Amino acid sequence: MNLDPHYYPAASRRTVTFGKRGMVATSQSLAAQVGANILRDGGNAIDAAIATAAALTVVEPTSNGIGSDAFALVWVKDELHGLNASGRAPIGISCAGVREKGHEAMPAHGLVPVTVPGAPGAWATLSERFGKLPFETLMAPAIQLAEEGFAVSPVVSQLWEKAHARYSQYDRPEFAPWFEHFAPEGHAPKAGDVWRSPEMAKTLRAIGETRAKAFYQGELADAMDTFSRKHGGFLRKEDLEAFTPEWVDPINVRYRGHDIWEIPPNGSGLIALQALGILEAMGDEPRDAVESLHRRIEATKLGYVDGLRYITEQEHMTPSVKQMLSPAYLKQRSELIGFKAIDPTHGNPLMGGTVYLSTADDEGNMVSFIQSNFEGFGSGIVVPGTGISLQNRGWSFSLDEEHANVLRPGKRTYHTIIPGFITKDGQAIGPFGVMGGYMQPQGHVQVVTSMLEDKLNPQAALDLPRWKWVEGRTVEVEPAFPDHLAQALERRGHRIVRPTDSLTFGRGQIIVRNPENGVLQGGTEPRADGAVLPV
Repeated sequence: MNLDPHYYPAASRRTVTFGKRGMVATSQSLAAQVGANILRDGGNAIDAAIATAAALTVVEPTSNGIGSDAFALVWVKDELHGLNASGRAPIGISCAGVREKGHEAMPAHGLVPVTVPGAPGAWATLSERFGKLPFETLMAPAIQLAEEGFAVSPVVSQLWEKAHARYSQYDRPEFAPWFEHFAPEGHAPKAGDVWRSPEMAKTLRAIGETRAKAFYQGELADAMDTFSRKHGGFLRKEDLEAFTPEWVDPINVRYRGHDIWEIPPNGSGLIALQALGILEAMGDEPRDAVESLHRRIEATKLGYVDGLRYITEQEHMTPSVKQMLSPAYLKQRSELIGFKAIDPTHGNPLMGGTVYLSTADDEGNMVSFIQSNFEGFGSGIVVPGTGISLQNRGWSFSLDEEHANVLRPGKRTYHTIIPGFITKDGQAIGPFGVMGGYMQPQGHVQVVTSMLEDKLNPQAALDLPRWKWVEGRTVEVEPAFPDHLAQALERRGHRIVRPTDSLTFGRGQIIVRNPENGVLQGGTEPRADGAVLPV
């Protein structure tokens, strides 16, 4: 793709960051400082990731919380490990039980879509297996931020205001604690306002002192159980006690001489791998901006319709991941891409508000970590006295008995949050991620192709104006997306839409290591309040 300024005038908004001893990149600068300080104090990349993740629940509550789910890809001693810390549906829930509460589909907010939160379990599990510093030490910076307060950053304030408007439509008692905790003065805090939460500090301290046992077995579990019972939710202490994060084998495809890794289903990283596999099957891209964009959009569409059709918890999936990533199937799908945009349909392989962070240390360890409440603050439910904002992951379940992702007791739902990782010839290149709901696989495709096909550095790859496939032939593009490219895509049959809000196009972070000298390059999202900090 031709990437001179004539084509992409916004391709260099800030310079790439270099480092040697370590690096932390995430969407909120205070959280990045927490991780960098952990590295300076002798912690490794895993310690830095945990401390950063805990801090993000405080300083960016608009996208994640103590009641979030999480996934991680961890490179340690020349091996990549995957951790799935997404929670299961309550044992007492069922399609019939949801319908009995008056819902024809899974609701977006309230207690019904709440599944078991996995983030605290992820922190403790990562620390136990790979951490160096005491777990309590990793919780301490987040506790301090919650107790002393912090100045709300600009993008976070915008998201906070949107959440306040969203939950104001509900005049039900279970939503009152959200307003009492996150809008005690009757409105969302503005940029520069100081916000603090003694309740979150108390909860994080209990998690740190007990290695998260208080959350799943103790007083915090009791509080979640009591509130859920009182307001007609399905979550129970028994569901929390049964939760254990799962170590999984990452899945991958080859793309431009590199291996691109994702967490296997129930995560949606399979979509990004399918899209990249389709592009690889098409061979080298022509050096033409319109043709390259067209191919990438079409490949992403084909991966997405397959993912939305088939992805659910892996043991419930037919076809298998192996079948969906088989070279023959990806080649077959690639042959559907022609000069004109298509209305994509799923294939048949049987025939053939999220936060993201990345860390690296001087020992060679690297972490790609993501945690989310799904939509904004999630369910809109805050457990009184705890500061725990519960995610609404169950919203992704279907009540259609014929759907692959149909709701079942104890089942993990289709998950949008996906950490990514790149290796080459068995060596770590680095972690990457783009948060933002259903934008995430599309963001992965865009930053990977920008770095490996277009040879952009991490910061330039994040700075590029983005596109987002919506449905059929409809593609949204950012305000800065070049008009001549948009017009050219329209001539190929794409319906181009320009929303005014860039916050819906995802927010990413990237760290890559030069395998020859170990020097790190980092990029941070211009659409967020983030920072990439070398150590």
